Parts: sequence; structure tokens; C-alpha cells
Amino acid sequence: MRMKIKFILLIFLIPLYAREIYFTRNGDVSFFSSTPIYDIKAENNQVTCVFDRDNGEVSFRIPILGFNFPNGLMQEHFNENYMESDLYPNATFKGKVNNWSNIVLTNSYQSINLEGIMTIHGVSKEISEQGKIKFKQDKIAGDANFEIMVADYGIEIPKIVREKIAKVVNVNVQLQLKKK
Repeated sequence: MRMKIKFILLIFLIPLYAREIYFTRNGDVSFFSSTPIYDIKAENNQVTCVFDRDNGEVSFRIPILGFNFPNGLMQEHFNENYMESDLYPNATFKGKVNNWSNIVLTNSYQSINLEGIMTIHGVSKEISEQGKIKFKQDKIAGDANFEIMVADYGIEIPKIVREKIAKVVNVNVQLQLKKK
């Protein structure tokens, strides 16, 4: 009886160990917004990403306090007044690459479409964005550029600075994932 139980457990656990999981804790996300008065940019290289090569599922965690600005005052306002990073310490994405079963990874970038749920500032929203992906030297590289509407995520811009801060933010994601 014990042998049978061990065999059944082994059958269920093998797929978990055989998965091709790729991972990073130092992915890069940057954003840029421009108005006639101010350009605002910030970079964050503390992005965690997990990608399941078997089924195309992907998840991100972006610590809001990890964004670095060229100006300390901008960084302080970003965290305290707009993103409220004490209440909402992370932005997340959980989704999947569309038609993953039809994609064959090569060492050249291929266009992909990601769909999933993006959560920023405590607000979750379904998104669909374009990106590109390639496989080279046992690593998966991914890049994406897209826009986020600040109002979509409940981020309020005070009336006094509304003309200085863009309503749309350009986001760039660059990842190098290693097999876990």
C-alpha cells in the first residue's frame, strides 16, 4: 500500500519538477512622461518576473519604492503624493502570452501579445500589450513598450500641478530571465 501511495505522489510531483521556469529579480522598468513644463523619468531595476516556458504564463512584481528619479524631490512626491507607496508598495502583472503554443523561441526577437491583469495603486485592470521575446544562451530576453493612463489606476494629480504632469506615461520593460 505504501509503495502505491509513493508512486501516485511521484506521478503528481514530476510535472512540477519538469517545468521550465525562468526567473529574474533584477528586471528593468522605466517610465517617461512629458509636458511642455516637465519631463519626468524614473528607472527601477528591482523587478521580479517569473515566466513559465511550458504554458506562456508570466507574472511581475514591481516595488514602487524601487523607482529612482534624477531629482530627489520628484521621487519623494511620486512615492508620497501620487503612488502612496506606503499603502500600495507594489505594482503587479499576471497574465499569459497569447498563442504561446504556436511560438517557437529562437535567438531573434519575435513579436508577442501579452494579456492579463495589471494592478497599480490598488486598481486592477485587464490589459493587452505588444512585446517581443527571444531565447539565447539559455536565457529568455523580453522587451515591451506601452502606455499607461494615470487616471485608469486612480492616481490623482492635484489641480495645482496638473499641467506639469502628463496624463499618459510611457513604460519600457526589459528582462533577462534565467532558468530556475
